[in-house]
Amino acid sequence: MEKITDKIAALPADSNYVSLEFFPPKTSMGFSNLRDRLDRMARALRPLFVNVTWGAGGSTATKSLELAEICQRELNLTTCLHLTCTNMSRKLIDRALEDAKALGVRNILALRGDPPRAAEYQDPNENPEDAIDETFTWAIDLVKYIRKTHGDYFCIGVAAYPEGHADESHPLGQSLEHDLPYLVEKTLAGADFIMTQLFFDTEAYDNFEQTLRNHPSGAFKTIPIIPGLMPIQSYQMIKRTTKLSHAKIPDAIMSRLDTVKGDDEKVKSVGIDILCEIVEKVKELTSRTPGPRGFHFYTLNLEKAVSFIIERTSLIPPNTPIEEDAIIDEVTTTIPTLQVNGSDHEHLRQSRENSRSRRQSNVGSEPHNRVIVAERSLSNSAYEATSAEASIPAEPINSRANTLAISEGEGVLGREATWDDFPNGRWGDARSPAYGEIDGYGPSLHMSHAQAVGLWGYPKKLEDINALFVRHLKGELSAIPWSEEEFNEETRIITDQLIRLNSKGWWTVASQPAVNGLKSSDPTFGWGPQQGFVFQKAFVEFFIPTAEWKILLEKLQSSEIHSTVCFYAANAAGDFVSSDSTGGLGGEVKESSTNAVTWGVFPGKEIITPTIIEEVSFRAWSEEAFGIFGEWAQVYGKGSESEKLLEKAKADSWLVNIIHHDYVDKDALWNLLLN
Repeated sequence: MEKITDKIAALPADSNYVSLEFFPPKTSMGFSNLRDRLDRMARALRPLFVNVTWGAGGSTATKSLELAEICQRELNLTTCLHLTCTNMSRKLIDRALEDAKALGVRNILALRGDPPRAAEYQDPNENPEDAIDETFTWAIDLVKYIRKTHGDYFCIGVAAYPEGHADESHPLGQSLEHDLPYLVEKTLAGADFIMTQLFFDTEAYDNFEQTLRNHPSGAFKTIPIIPGLMPIQSYQMIKRTTKLSHAKIPDAIMSRLDTVKGDDEKVKSVGIDILCEIVEKVKELTSRTPGPRGFHFYTLNLEKAVSFIIERTSLIPPNTPIEEDAIIDEVTTTIPTLQVNGSDHEHLRQSRENSRSRRQSNVGSEPHNRVIVAERSLSNSAYEATSAEASIPAEPINSRANTLAISEGEGVLGREATWDDFPNGRWGDARSPAYGEIDGYGPSLHMSHAQAVGLWGYPKKLEDINALFVRHLKGELSAIPWSEEEFNEETRIITDQLIRLNSKGWWTVASQPAVNGLKSSDPTFGWGPQQGFVFQKAFVEFFIPTAEWKILLEKLQSSEIHSTVCFYAANAAGDFVSSDSTGGLGGEVKESSTNAVTWGVFPGKEIITPTIIEEVSFRAWSEEAFGIFGEWAQVYGKGSESEKLLEKAKADSWLVNIIHHDYVDKDALWNLLLN
């Protein structure tokens, strides 16, 4: 139950510390796996505190508090709970603060959240107590409210943007100078520390820190300023993240990533090098200010890259003898001291502990096996061991050194712990704590109302929506609500088929063509290490009107089709059907399947399957997809013609994903849907 500022104040003046940020996983399996990951990372990296994110408008309130409870109560980690205030009721804010208090959480990162849109979020029929409180417009309103209602019980942090904050997708007017007056106000209103948005430009951060420290108000002279850093997990992630956060990537860094962008392993390796260089530079810059230096890492619920970065930059605090003994005792106190032929090995244990170095285990972990010799002296100690030596308990697997090795992916246990090290957003494995997140922003329109209207106008009939999707496929429209990215080259191969689907009102949001054993160096489809081969099953995901879905479903169930495809379908009401869901089709019960739709075969590696489609992940995504549908409708205001059209279309649509198993016939899926 410690405050972050108290823990910082207790550190030696020249020390470094780290904090780690996590978000509530989207699936129960992800939650379970994150709990184990948190335990490992806490032991290995010794963060001063951890952050738990909070969805805009309180969308993840329950899950965020569950994760905070795991961190604070189960793992005894000092926890900082994020809290937004816009588009929320005062009742929900009060409940969140009281729940945090009950959990022993004494640290809050006070954030604004999405721009206030009470008119859209408000339900006119709801209880007045649940009405959105429009007095919460900015983060300063939340800071003042917490201080007013809870005094100094909570340690309050606020966010800052080294390159300036921008609400729009294009950072017009984005500047630190524009932000400063607001940052001064919310700091003086009661903030105890400042945590920055991610950045890659150390010159911009240097200017930011110097500007704050030398500000005439004196508001920032001694307040802890913690720089935020995001490990580069993939090329796709970094491009999307910097677009949404408006964080500039210096040309020198981008060119290093561009040269390896086709190989995820190399991207991650180069990314670790880049982050280590940034950390060392920031250490140098912040050494001008007395006091401990902090580094906050946006983990995206992954552990391998951040573990390497923190270890390589010597940010892991040194162990005290008491702490190390406590870890060892946790496992070994129940193991009795053995005696072999009248000779105990207590002195061996003592000498072993005195000379303990990183990643020791036992005699069986050496480069070769050693023969146990019982009745004669050793002739070659490198290859022989006494019975006493052989009976030494192994170094506990959860010692700090071994746990760090696991978090960095070493050995069998390390490979098992970091199995999801290459996340693929919503196409990844739903068991992963990182499932569904490639950038930390989650699914949303990510643009203002003015921008949305500028892009999509005011649709009045379904044909207007058809036209928007077709224009996007033709490259005439930069985004649709479910896709903000430009199409890659492989999508262009099936553009004609997708245009035909969208023209008849089947609005496609994801797809890929079939690929049969192309080289990993292929300019269009290649990925992964050299000298490999890549494969893909064709799939397409689209919204379809209910009446037409019934006809298509009957076709998919037919005897000549059902064994060649797998499909998942859901609607906004929560109804779900699939080719293998529990209860099955036609009364047949099948175990839920997992479909690898992209895989690669590479020299010296197991088969890699970065793109997976299965029931749990589809269900989670379908809720978000219909949520985005609702956000688009809200752009136009309640009761408007466009809002009514979109809400009606949402209610009458099914989201369907169809996978064709014949990856040799590149036209099989499209012939099924279009002929």
